[in-house]
Amino acid sequence: MGGRGGRSNVLRAAGLALAGALLLGIAAAGWAYWHLSGNIRSVDIDGALGDDRPARPVTAPSASDAADPLPTGALNILVLGSDSRSGEENRELGGGDSEGARSDTAMVVHVDPGRAGATVVSIPRDTLVTRPSCPLPSGGTTREASGAMFNTAYALGGPVCAVKTAESVTGVRMDHYIEIDFAGFAKLVDALGGVTVTTDVDIDDDKSHLRLPAGTHHLDGTQALGLARTRYGLAGGSDLARIELQQKLVKALLEQISATDLLTDPAQLYRVADAVTGSLTTDTGLDSLGELMRLGQSLAGLSADDVTTVTMPVVPAPWDTNRVVAREPDARELWESLR
Repeated sequence: MGGRGGRSNVLRAAGLALAGALLLGIAAAGWAYWHLSGNIRSVDIDGALGDDRPARPVTAPSASDAADPLPTGALNILVLGSDSRSGEENRELGGGDSEGARSDTAMVVHVDPGRAGATVVSIPRDTLVTRPSCPLPSGGTTREASGAMFNTAYALGGPVCAVKTAESVTGVRMDHYIEIDFAGFAKLVDALGGVTVTTDVDIDDDKSHLRLPAGTHHLDGTQALGLARTRYGLAGGSDLARIELQQKLVKALLEQISATDLLTDPAQLYRVADAVTGSLTTDTGLDSLGELMRLGQSLAGLSADDVTTVTMPVVPAPWDTNRVVAREPDARELWESLR
């Protein structure tokens, strides 16, 4: 009897310990989900712009849509890299001391129907455009301005004006908006274990604090950010040359993500998710971890080889050789292909 009672007590204690560990695991998972979702900042783009926007394309649902809960339709996302000027981490990474912010990098990511391919179109920040009147967060609106640099839209009216200007320039409805700042980008690269990039030229840029000989390099987060920001260390200090580096970096990041099996390393998965969400601003359609995961799952089949990177066709502005304007009809034809 005593032996059976002892074994029973041991089993009961083991069961209680297992139940306790399970409850702690559930609590930890719940806290992680709450924390990561709470990291994300969002802006109500749809509410601010209303119906004064390009129409969404009308597409018939495919036969697989009913069986597959993940979205499969075409998608256009405006992705901005923010030259944020607030926060100690961003200042240390080159953001400066002022309280303003600029969209240092702008890309329209078009995902094909079926989500088996994508096109990333870079818009040079120095492109001169007609900036439309935009609603301001504090109330009121900005004035329409012709011959304004594309990146002034974000500086003047934040994400809402950036989206409205992008839609005005392209004629393409932006389904979503994603912005990541300096610190977030550097943390993401570090959380992925770095990224390998090949450069065709030597880079020596005091402003981005990056010095690299031509060749293949495995970069940490700070170095990768320096590469994304490098301009003056390139021939002519061209923004178009910087865009070429940024596009190489996009492809390299996709390759690194594909090579990293995050599902087998929960700790690294959490670090990556925390890095992404901690410095992310989205539209309200992507402002929870669940929505971001759903988007990521729908794009899981994309590899670097499935992504095409291009730059909006431009020519030097006739009245200012330091600025560019859209080269027509090539730019219009490019945007029409993404509608």
